[in-house]
Amino acid sequence: MLDFIKKNIALIWAKKHIAKTKDFKTNAVKNQEELLLSLVKTAEKTLFGREHQFEGIKTIDDFRNNVPIADYEDLKPYIEKVKKGQSKILWPDLPEYFAKTSGTTSGAKYIPISKEAMPYQIGGAQSALFHYIAKKNNADFVGGKMIFLQGSPELQEINGIKNGRLSGIVAHHIPNYLQKNRLPSWETNCIEDWETKIDKIVEETEKENMTLISGIPPWLIMYFEKLIDRHGKKITEIFPNLQLIITGGVNYEPYRDKMNELLGKPVDIVQTFPASEGFFAFQDDYTKEGLLLLTNHGIFYEFVPLEEFGKANAKRLTLKDVELNKDYALILTTNSGLWAYSIGDVVRFIDKNPHRILVSGRTKHFTSAFGEHVIAFEVEEALKVTVEKFPAQITEFHLAPQVNPAQGLPYHEWFIEFEKEPESFEAFKSELDLQLRKRNTYYDDLISGSILQPLVITKLKKNAFQDYAKSEGKLGGQNKIPRLANDRKIALYLEKLNLQ
Repeated sequence: MLDFIKKNIALIWAKKHIAKTKDFKTNAVKNQEELLLSLVKTAEKTLFGREHQFEGIKTIDDFRNNVPIADYEDLKPYIEKVKKGQSKILWPDLPEYFAKTSGTTSGAKYIPISKEAMPYQIGGAQSALFHYIAKKNNADFVGGKMIFLQGSPELQEINGIKNGRLSGIVAHHIPNYLQKNRLPSWETNCIEDWETKIDKIVEETEKENMTLISGIPPWLIMYFEKLIDRHGKKITEIFPNLQLIITGGVNYEPYRDKMNELLGKPVDIVQTFPASEGFFAFQDDYTKEGLLLLTNHGIFYEFVPLEEFGKANAKRLTLKDVELNKDYALILTTNSGLWAYSIGDVVRFIDKNPHRILVSGRTKHFTSAFGEHVIAFEVEEALKVTVEKFPAQITEFHLAPQVNPAQGLPYHEWFIEFEKEPESFEAFKSELDLQLRKRNTYYDDLISGSILQPLVITKLKKNAFQDYAKSEGKLGGQNKIPRLANDRKIALYLEKLNLQ
């Protein structure tokens, strides 16, 4: 009876929530302009605001003229002052938290999360659930157990400001109505070693009525494989009431076939786009591709055409200027005090009514040793089509250039861990090369002009990518291995691993 009441309450809440979201979906352009000026006004007296003449900013053009695009290194001197406990630097108040993330050039990054921003981190996830419930007209999952994957919820302090992984911070704000059904235990979530942690999660969940599981695809695959090894059954046999998987962090499509095999039968998937800097988007219709951009969550968005990103006079577009099916570097101004901040993600719009996006890559993750600038979306789409044409299953892959081969022309080298190899490996390779040529004209020109030879595939041993992640101390959590590189750092490790 209690479960019946909870399900009906969830349905009522979901429908009310959807009704409230109509305004931001239809008035996104106007709301975004108003939001920017409100953020500027709020931070007018901060150190950053004074240095960038916020008092004179009356329009978006004024903002662009006064505030250049910045990365973490640009904002680091301000963040260091905040870490020392100084207020009115980037935002009027000290942040409520620092989300600590790993950086490649900056070491650890400390991303401020203000008291104004924290509710939107939780609200984004709640909104994703409510949209799913309303679309499905079903909230059965609320009666079962749920996993919300997270890093350790144990937090440290820097001059009174708590810091830790974003997922660990969020754990302190999960609504009470979800707490009783939530797994794993607090003690298990505090385990730092990922392999030990996932073994404990399996023990705690394998006999439970799991109805919702969330995590990034590589983690889900590890978790599911351990369950299947223990029980000799597909996941939907172990968890017959599993209704929903919520995922984010990376594009789900390259993992879909592998996930479907492990699951055994269809389970609804909702994709999300969260980050330490904000909760940006989620799949508001689980039956269609595309993530609804959250334009009312304290974040003002700008979009730089990818081909111009990094140039001195790159265009900075707002929602009213963007075009469909074009790649843009995502630039953020947030209610935590990040100003024209380049997050490093690349998005493309597939709809403008409302605004829906795909995450198409990273500004720093591409292959362009020969000027081709191949991005993640292109390689993932090429691989998806090829896998469908030649029944195969892929666990993970990495693409790197081979500029100085022992013999012959240079080439793109794909390191692929196959779960199931195609019957005709050569035909698979030729089709993959053809599909990439269709999606990137520069790559096609290099092949047809005999600058490059067609791609080469190196097959990897099972668990190769897990072993690489472990070697880098990045196994589990929200860590992701770059799928594209412009050098051979990862490639050299994978080559060495394959020889062992």
